Amino acid sequence: MSFRSLIQDMRDEFGSISRHSLRSRSHRSAGNASRAAAAGPSEAMDQSCWSQLPPELLREVLVRIEASESWWPARKDVVSCAGVCRTWRGIMKEAVRVPEVSGKLTFPISLKQPGPRDGTLKCFIRRNRTTQTYYLYIGLTEAYDVKFLLAARKCRKPTCTDYLISLDKVDMSKGSSTYIGKLRSNFLGTKFTVYDAHPPYDGAVVSKSRSARVVGLNQVSSRVPAGNYPVSHISYELNVLGSRGPRRMNCVMDSIPASAVEEGGKAPTQTEFLLSSLDSFPSIPFFRSKSARIESSTAQSSSQKKDRLVLKNKSPRWHEQLQCWCLNFRGRVTVASVKNFQLVASDDNGPGNQENVKVILQFGKIGKDLFTMDYRYPISAFQAFAICLSSFDTKIACE
Repeated sequence: MSFRSLIQDMRDEFGSISRHSLRSRSHRSAGNASRAAAAGPSEAMDQSCWSQLPPELLREVLVRIEASESWWPARKDVVSCAGVCRTWRGIMKEAVRVPEVSGKLTFPISLKQPGPRDGTLKCFIRRNRTTQTYYLYIGLTEAYDVKFLLAARKCRKPTCTDYLISLDKVDMSKGSSTYIGKLRSNFLGTKFTVYDAHPPYDGAVVSKSRSARVVGLNQVSSRVPAGNYPVSHISYELNVLGSRGPRRMNCVMDSIPASAVEEGGKAPTQTEFLLSSLDSFPSIPFFRSKSARIESSTAQSSSQKKDRLVLKNKSPRWHEQLQCWCLNFRGRVTVASVKNFQLVASDDNGPGNQENVKVILQFGKIGKDLFTMDYRYPISAFQAFAICLSSFDTKIACE
C-alpha cells in the first residue's frame, strides 16, 4: 500500500468516526442521553483500528509519511496527522526537523526558525495597493503549487508607519492571536525596527513598559503576548545630494550573534510560541525617567553591539551597455527597481570578497505587484519578510 493510500485510509477512518458520533447524537433518546454523550469521538477513536497499532509501528508509519510528503500542498497531510491527538502530535514534532536541516516549512513556528544552511527557501510577495496589504507565499511563482505563510498590513501614524504581521490573511490586527510581530519606521522612512511578539531567545528584553499594553485590555485576548521584542534594526543611508545609484541599507540583527555566519555557528531557534502575559513582567515599572532609559539602552548597546550580526546590501556594478546598476539575481528578478537588493554579511562578520560571499537575503521585482524573496540561514522567514517590507516604504530622503 502506498503512503498516499495509507493517508486516505486514515482520513476515511476518522471520517467514519465523525459520522458515527453525529448519528449517535442525533438518535439518542432522553433516557440514555448521558451514555450517548460519552460515546463521542474519543470512544470511537479508542475503537478504531489505528488505536490498536503498536507504538513502534505507529511511529514508523508517521515518520515515513513525513518523509514522503516533502512539499506543499501534499505536506498538509503531515499537519493533519499532528492534529489527531497528543500522541500523534508528539511523534510528528519529533519527526519534523527544523528548516535549518530539512529546508522545509511545516508548522507555524517554522516561520520563526532560521532558514536552511544549504540552499535557500524561494518565496514571493504579492502586494495589494488598494488595501495596503502584503502576502508572503512559499513557491517559485503563482504558476506553481504555493503555500500562504504570512500577511502584513500597513498602518500610517502621524510620526511613524507600522506594518502589522500576522499568520492570518484576514485578521491582521494587533489584538489577534495570530499577530506575531511588526515593522515600525521613523517619520522619514530611513530607520526601521523589527519587533517580535514572542521572546526570540531566553533572556530577551521587552522594549515597552507594562503601561503600553494596559490600554484596551478588554479588547485584547489574555493569550496575546505582552510587549515587543526588538530583533532587528534597519537603516537606509540618506541621499542628501540626490546622486544616482541604488539604496544603501544596513541591518543589525539584535537576536543573531555575528558568529552565526561562521562555520559551526549557531543562531537562536524558537521551538514554540511563548505566550506571555502582563504578569510576566512584574519588575518593569509603570514609569521610568528618560535618563534611566537612556542609561540602560546605552549599556545594552555597548555590550552587545560587537556580538550582533550586521548585514549590508551587496554593491551592484554599473553596466555600460545597459546604462544601469546590475546585480546577479540568478534569474529570480526580471524587472529593474530601486527596491531590489541582496543582503550579505558585513566585512566585520564575513569575508571581504563580495563575489564569493553567500547571499543571505535577496528581494526583487518580477511584476507590477509581484516580488521574489529568497532567504537562508541564519535569518527566519519572519525576519526576511519584515526586512523586505522596509523596502516598500516611501523614502523621500534616500532617493
